Amino acid sequence: MLSLFKALAHWPLGALQAIGWVLGWVTFLASARYRRAFLANAAQAGYRFADVRAAVGQTGCMTAELPRIWFGSAPPHCEWDNLPPLDAAYARAQGVLLLTPHLGCFEVLAQALAQRYSAEHGPLTVLYRPARKAALADLEDSARSRPGLKAVPTNLSGVRDMIKALRRGQAVGLLPDQVPPDGLGVWSPFFGRDAYTMTLAARLAQQTGAATLMVWSERLLWGRGYRLHCRELLAPLSSDLHTAVTQLNAEVERLIRECPQQYLWGYARYKQPRVEGRTEAPVPIPGGTS
Repeated sequence: MLSLFKALAHWPLGALQAIGWVLGWVTFLASARYRRAFLANAAQAGYRFADVRAAVGQTGCMTAELPRIWFGSAPPHCEWDNLPPLDAAYARAQGVLLLTPHLGCFEVLAQALAQRYSAEHGPLTVLYRPARKAALADLEDSARSRPGLKAVPTNLSGVRDMIKALRRGQAVGLLPDQVPPDGLGVWSPFFGRDAYTMTLAARLAQQTGAATLMVWSERLLWGRGYRLHCRELLAPLSSDLHTAVTQLNAEVERLIRECPQQYLWGYARYKQPRVEGRTEAPVPIPGGTS
């Protein structure tokens, strides 16, 4: 699989995304379960299928473009929208917490941020959930080994690495709408329905004082690259954990409504959390609450 991905990395981005668009529709039409989840989640947010039809193909693009993003010689073309808050957050040197939902191309976002800021401000540390299959895990490890980018797993060691990075004034990134295991989240409204939501993002912000920004990467048409967006929070995060989690869910909703055509509506956002040994952990900061 690694050889295949490296071979596809030389293909034009537009060609890979065109293939992905077709695969996205094939999957949508072939899988009744996926189709039901996609339509139900979109309807929960108030969208008709006509409003989010493009997201079917865009989801396929997300998968097909990975070889180019992971193993290309350099990140694809990226343009920036609203850089001043990012520049100011890095200049503050008290840690930067970057949150992006399952929207657009979140893989290229980490690379672009690392390319722009790591030389001066240190590496970007990103949290990811390792694949359960060994072959896929090895592929991810190879893909995410990029200059200025440090990927850490969703376990206690990874969380500690994120805390250390924030305390050094560096940036960390994670997906706040990823459903955590049981015991590592709270039930909080998301598009009007309770969804099990991680507390890690809110805890990192509360306990380290890092500047918190919402970011996402919009996929441009015809393989022209990506537009990277940065948004400040509408209000400072509450010191109450449940309230802060609710605030972040509202921020995620706000980003999705900017471009619902590129959200992963098929993602099982409302699923019951899995019960297992902890693969994430609370944020154990000496002198702070656990």
